[in-house]
Amino acid sequence: MLLPWMKLATDTTMLAFEAQTVIWTRLSQAAMGRGSHAENLLMVTEKISAFTEAAAVLAAGGSAHKIVKGYRKKVRANAKRLRR
Repeated sequence: MLLPWMKLATDTTMLAFEAQTVIWTRLSQAAMGRGSHAENLLMVTEKISAFTEAAAVLAAGGSAHKIVKGYRKKVRANAKRLRR
């Protein structure tokens, strides 16, 4: 019983670290004048899409684990795209 909670706590903590990395990267790029309107628009639409997907998972009876896993996948994709 304890193991699933520890896995969720670990995944949630990793999500927080990964998200902070993406935020730092975006802010750094904006401060250096490398940000773009297209990236800002993509950032907002991705957030709305991720929220909608998470709500659908919950409505279908999905778990918090599944939601965190989905968010981590999206955040890692953002980090990869921003490193280019």
